[in-house]
Amino acid sequence: MPILPDTWIRERAHQGMIEPFVEHQEKQGVISYGLSSYGYDARVSDEFKIFTNVDNDLVDPKNFSQSGFVDRQTNICVIPPNSFVLARTVEYFRIPRDVLVICLGKSTYARCGIIVNVTPLEPEWEGHVTLEFSNTTPLPAKIYANEGACQFLFLKGESLCEVSYRDRHGKYMGQKGVTLPKIIEENIKTRKAS
Repeated sequence: MPILPDTWIRERAHQGMIEPFVEHQEKQGVISYGLSSYGYDARVSDEFKIFTNVDNDLVDPKNFSQSGFVDRQTNICVIPPNSFVLARTVEYFRIPRDVLVICLGKSTYARCGIIVNVTPLEPEWEGHVTLEFSNTTPLPAKIYANEGACQFLFLKGESLCEVSYRDRHGKYMGQKGVTLPKIIEENIKTRKAS
């Protein structure tokens, strides 16, 4: 799978793959974002879900409780020590059928003990990308809205996939805003009946 260069990313972004799209690296006084040689540095929006344990909830990916988070819209989000926040990209992505996108955190955050996690963006997935920022330090940590959060790398498949994310009717298709974990109920009932 070859990695795709800035020229390809720019061309596809102008066709709607990344909106809004920044054609160059913005870096003066900010954590950098925009087009790079072989990737695109996306920005984190100002919408955050900050993890809290006020209600002593259990984290359960099959029955996720909204009460475990506090919603904030802010330009600077403070992550509590040894905790995390969910956020989303400013950019909306539309992934081509012959491309898989992987994400790596920005080194500026990594050097501060802040890890960014994103699963791969599958062929024909689209939406705002939900980002998880983990603060691995014993100190509060800041995240800056509308600045760089992570870099997306675009990998071209040798051939078209047989079934894309869109074909599968993936549960996170077209997500907008910060999206919490979901389970498709029909699958749970089907498994229990087996």
